[in-house]
Amino acid sequence: MPTTTSRGEEAKPDVRAAGAAALLLSELRHNPLLWLLAIVPLVFAAKVWKPDAHTLLFALSVLAIVPLAALLSHATEAVAAKTGDAVGGLLNATLGNLTELIIALAALRAGQYTLVKASVAGAIVTNTLFMLGASFLVGGLRYHTQEFNRVSARLQAGLLFLATIALLVPSAVSVADAAGARFTRQLSVGLSAVLMVAYALGLLFSLKTHREFFASAGQAEEGEAPWPIALALAVLAGVTVLVALVSETFVESVQHAATSFGMTPAFVGFIIVALVGAAAEMASAFSAAAKNRLDLSVGIALGSAAQIALFVAPVLVLVSYVMGPSPMDLQFWPGAVVMMLIATMTAALVTNSGRSAWFVGVLVLSVYLVLAMTLYLLPPRGQ
Repeated sequence: MPTTTSRGEEAKPDVRAAGAAALLLSELRHNPLLWLLAIVPLVFAAKVWKPDAHTLLFALSVLAIVPLAALLSHATEAVAAKTGDAVGGLLNATLGNLTELIIALAALRAGQYTLVKASVAGAIVTNTLFMLGASFLVGGLRYHTQEFNRVSARLQAGLLFLATIALLVPSAVSVADAAGARFTRQLSVGLSAVLMVAYALGLLFSLKTHREFFASAGQAEEGEAPWPIALALAVLAGVTVLVALVSETFVESVQHAATSFGMTPAFVGFIIVALVGAAAEMASAFSAAAKNRLDLSVGIALGSAAQIALFVAPVLVLVSYVMGPSPMDLQFWPGAVVMMLIATMTAALVTNSGRSAWFVGVLVLSVYLVLAMTLYLLPPRGQ
């Protein structure tokens, strides 16, 4: 006898869709920051009608990324509530780094390898110092002390240290032994393979074989009920695409707009592009820290930096053999390598205890300010 489906069961998908739409509309009504989403179509319209108005495109892109970052932050928190802070941080870092990867691929296709390397190094330093330090400060202003899982932080810091060594070796060898370009490229391909394997094994270690060591240490603040997981994932996917498109417009206009503002190319590539490209991740990290979910903040900041160093940079090296006008190597200028090493050592130092307060954030942000000021006044040689 064939089974029949009741009319109520047929209506369930429609009910769920209506509920999801109601949640989104409620969020838009109660969060004035999201009203800036109206600027997103203006960015695309201005790009079509006034492609040479670089300062206008720069300003609109920055204003459009802010509400997109806030929406991505809410969706990430909903996913983390269902999957845990470790998986939530990894997912946010992956989607956030998709923006950097798209930007870098566009520059790679044009043969702008200096810009590619500047964006990679800048993203590592910005995520490790600015995002982590600001998260400590935001959380510390609301709570006397906060705790996080130092095992997870040590793992990410260890992966970052490995990546820094891999980026240091090509530069050191080429200067000391006058190695040729062919040797540097071959070494870069081998190092890329090592980094990608290490990153994959790190994920296996933290998410599978020893996942019990990476549980959240802090007590999350009670808040509103999170979105359903299906709605959160849909918002994550949609907003990530919009952030990538807006960020591409931002990168195309930022160099021209920077000239009118008196900013050097080094400062733009290392600081401005990195800050705007990581806006979505920063919104999630700061919001989590304010709700006493510092494990999620640390996971986003250090996890994003480690993913860029161990996955994005090696992928760009390998893809350059197909997309680029010539193969790209991992030879960074000495100043960039030193800054990445300083950022890695700072992160390892401040996360060693598994506890944080507002002044720890001030110290980390001060290190970032020193590096930013140096780049603003004295760009690296070769820029």
